[in-house]
Amino acid sequence: GSRIDVEAQNGKVVVLAVGASWLPLSIKQADYANALMKKYQGKAVVFYFVATDSTNAKSKNYADNDSLEKWAFRNKLTMPLLRDPDGVATLRKYNIDQIPSFVVLDKSGDRSGEPFGGIDPKYDITVPMSKAIDKLL
Repeated sequence: GSRIDVEAQNGKVVVLAVGASWLPLSIKQADYANALMKKYQGKAVVFYFVATDSTNAKSKNYADNDSLEKWAFRNKLTMPLLRDPDGVATLRKYNIDQIPSFVVLDKSGDRSGEPFGGIDPKYDITVPMSKAIDKLL
């Protein structure tokens, strides 16, 4: 229910996992995000999962807060779950053209490089993401 300014994280690298509970690949995205969060535990890196599920009950991509929390619990999401209520503000702000995607923000809160999208369960996206994060630390 509160707002979080992901761009004002006091000199920390911020990783946004942008997905949706209705999207099957977001389950794999949660696995990757959890693995990265564990790898960078204790370092100046903050992780958030941004759900783009609609808050409009008439939308086919609607999910209420309780459903999102249950999805996060079922998928063992270990990071704060944020919500993009209209489902597009985050996509526009960081120029994301597909979900699920990851966005890495530098210590100034600016996007660092292109979003990591097109998650393929056969390809470990944590390898290039780790390189991008390490470069910013």
